[in-house]
Amino acid sequence: MNTKKLKKGVYLLPNILTTFGLFAGFFAIILATKGQYVDAAIAIFIAMLWDGLDGRVARLTNTQSEFGEQYDSMADMVSFGVAPALLMYFYLFESLGKIGWIAAFIYVAAGALRLSRFNTQIGVEDKRYFQGLPSPAAAALIAGLVWAKEVIGPSAYDEQYLVTGAWIILVSAGILMVSNVRYYSFKDINLKGRSSFKLLLIATLILIVISLWPSAILFLFFFTYALSGLVLTIIEVRKKRAIKKQTRKSLK
Repeated sequence: MNTKKLKKGVYLLPNILTTFGLFAGFFAIILATKGQYVDAAIAIFIAMLWDGLDGRVARLTNTQSEFGEQYDSMADMVSFGVAPALLMYFYLFESLGKIGWIAAFIYVAAGALRLSRFNTQIGVEDKRYFQGLPSPAAAALIAGLVWAKEVIGPSAYDEQYLVTGAWIILVSAGILMVSNVRYYSFKDINLKGRSSFKLLLIATLILIVISLWPSAILFLFFFTYALSGLVLTIIEVRKKRAIKKQTRKSLK
């Protein structure tokens, strides 16, 4: 018999924030079905803000719980799994038939697998890195692409190239989520400690630039982040190979 006492009830504040994020993701789906693609993309970014806040608030107030972790994953599945896939499907892939919905399903399935794997690694993973592209970053990549394209408007490029490129990005984002590619988590950055005035100035300038061209800047940022994991992994693989070669030479 398990003698461990289970805590009754749930912590209100972090789970309310999680619910706000869940609502933003759900609302993004509703907006996408109505053809309001920019608003849907922005709703996904708003869901990201709530997702970042609920975990931080839980840690600051010492209100982490297993329920909160599971609820957060369910909300993430809607906001960063289903919502971006349906947004891209309704935006570009609906006329493609099976090819369109297959790409959307690959992304959704990958998001579910990514979150399930993350839940099984809670407490044992290296907090400095994520294994696989985080689902919020993958969703931001898709939402940023849709938002940027809508802001830029019609271009001289063939529409087929855009559809093909978006299909590749959506499927690639799904594959990266379930890959073993490592991504920097930024969790070891100390926001409570003192920092130089220059760093604060740089952060202010970054916010100003984002406010001027939010769609393009956010898409480029998360596209670069998606590539950064591949670069980091390649560097690590080369280092390991070099160490093995040195070890073999020393043993000869």
